This record gives sequence, structure tokens and C-alpha cells, in this order.
Amino acid sequence: MINNLKQKLSRFIVNLPGWRTNRKIVVIESDDWGSIRMPSKEVYEKLLNHGIRVDKLHYNRFDSLESEYDLTLLFEVLKSFKDKNGNPPVITANTIVANPDFDKIKADEYRKYYYEPFTETLKKYPRHQDSFSLITNGIENGIFRPQLHGREHLNVIRWMKALQDKKAMVHLAFKYQMFDFSTSLGYEDVYFMDALNFESEEELTYQKSALLDAAKLFEDIFGYKSLTFIAPCYKWSSHLNETLFQVGITGIQGSWWQLEPVPGNSNRFIKRFHYTGQNNALGQYFIVRNAFFEPSEDPEFDWVGYVMKSAEIAFKLRKPLVISSHRVNYIGFIDQSNRDRTLKLLKELLSRMIKKWPDVEFMSSDRLVELMAKK
Repeated sequence: MINNLKQKLSRFIVNLPGWRTNRKIVVIESDDWGSIRMPSKEVYEKLLNHGIRVDKLHYNRFDSLESEYDLTLLFEVLKSFKDKNGNPPVITANTIVANPDFDKIKADEYRKYYYEPFTETLKKYPRHQDSFSLITNGIENGIFRPQLHGREHLNVIRWMKALQDKKAMVHLAFKYQMFDFSTSLGYEDVYFMDALNFESEEELTYQKSALLDAAKLFEDIFGYKSLTFIAPCYKWSSHLNETLFQVGITGIQGSWWQLEPVPGNSNRFIKRFHYTGQNNALGQYFIVRNAFFEPSEDPEFDWVGYVMKSAEIAFKLRKPLVISSHRVNYIGFIDQSNRDRTLKLLKELLSRMIKKWPDVEFMSSDRLVELMAKK
């Protein structure tokens, strides 16, 4: 009962301050597109045989690069719905634009880091040859709107040091073209997902350079600049906001808490509260997620009912509904039942939402920032 009260209270708190509108706006923000995770079902089973309990974390069980079939089925669902303006639901696809080039790193005996655009990584996977052309079609049809999530979903400096120090678990992951097994499995030395966590000024300087690379690579790949950004794991230094501003980022997506690293200790953070419509000193707008649709995390939970209730509260308080729904939910390359279950629930959610609120409007995160900027 206490947890339920806390959950209800948090729903109201996140919607109280900030920008308001009488329009019923729905934004679906989905992180991790473009980034590697579990390479294949075969690798998953080999890791289990090694005694690595990758079955204990849903990202390791289900998440992988988006295949042609994953994208095709997701896009079919999105195209089957329209809002009051005739627009389909759109996924704000927060994209990692590069992955480690494992072959080059190994050939150089782990002395230097090399990366490749995610479009090149796609070519190395068996059912992904046409994935990027499908992404391009999704952009053209207004159902898929990539935005910047970073260069890699990887803390490069920490990972390279672990490789150079010959950490056994890190090299095991590397063998299978992976870089992370997650701390939830108890392996503290193989957690590298928090790309913008840091301890030293040297690391922060590297991150600034990586973000500049990421923005350029994003524009080269997609043909337009990303207007919004979300930091991997919600961890980043506010000093990076200026770098983001330099490359045209006017909106920062995230949770209501920013975890700001404390220099000198990678496990300590300052929690900074944010809300939708909040401006920082550079004039950048924050977009805060006030609903979560993550069926792969807990298949037994009533995600549709939860989002509907969250929408009711948001609209009552004249706030846009910003839904967090990670890529892992839409991936069936490892286990197709994961994708099929989520798509069925997504259909139900969109259908119920349009029926209850016929005046609903779907838009991407960058479009929402432009709307907020108009005041």
C-alpha cells in the first residue's frame, strides 16, 4: 500500500511544475537504437554455458540490434493508427550512432580505441542488411524520428583500461563482440553502459570530443541535425550541456532526476531535479518522462492500464504525456515472443488512447521542444 501511495504521489509531482498545454500530446521516447547488446541466440546460450546468468536481465535476454523484421512489424503497428490531425504515432528513436570496432581494437592489441558507424555494424548481422533503408522509410513516413543518444552506449576509457588490465570477464565479453554484462549480475568490473560517467577532467574532455563526433556522425547518417539528446543511464555532467548546445541541441530528454557524476568517484552522483519545460542557462528545454511502457522488463505488469492512468493524470494537469519505452521491447531477433507480446500491448494501448481521447496528438521529442519554445 505504501508503494502504491508513493507511485501515485510521484505521478502527480512529476506533472506539477513546468510548461502546460490544453492539447493532449503524446510523445514516445525509445532509447538504445543502433547500439549493440546481445549479438545472437547462439551467444546467449554460450554465455549461459559459461555460467554467466544473462537470463537474469531482460536487456541481455532480449535486446539486440534492430533487425529488418523487428522494424517492419513495429512500423506496421504504428501506421495503422492516426491522431486527430491524421498523423501516426511516432517513435522518438534515441540512437547510438557508433559501436566499437572489435577487430581493429584486437589487431592493435587493445592499445587504442576504434569505432564504426552503427550502419556498418548492421551489415555484420544476419537479418539486418535492409534495416537502415527501413529506418529511412520510417523517417519519411513520420513514424520513426531518430534523435541523439550518444556516440556509443559505452564508457570507452573505463572499458579500454579494463581490456588493457586483462580483466577476464571483460575479455570474455569482448570475445563475443560485447562490452557489458551489467552490474545486476554482480560483475562490477564489466559494467560500462554509463557512457558519460567520469572521475577525472581527462575523461570529461574525452566525452566532450565524443559528443562532437556523435553529432557530426548523426547528421552524416540521417541528413539532419538532432535537436534533442538523452544521456545513457541518465548520467551526465551539466558541463556537457554547453557542448550539446554547440552542436544544436535545444532539448534534453530524461527522467526527473539527472545523475551528475561527482569527480573522483564514479559511484557518487548529485541528483538534479528537472521538469518538462524547464530552461537551463543556455536556453535548453528539459523533457521529463512521466510514463513508462516497458513490457519486456515485467511481462506480468499491467503496462497498458498504467500508461492510461498516467495519461489521465498528465492531461488533467495539462501536461504532455512523455512515455519511456526502450528498444528492447520491440526486438524479437533473440526471442520473437518478446517483440510479439509488446506489439500486441502497443496496439491495445494506442487503440484505447485514441478511443478515450479522440483529440490526442502524436509528436516526436524535437517537435515538442519547438512547440515549447514558441511559448
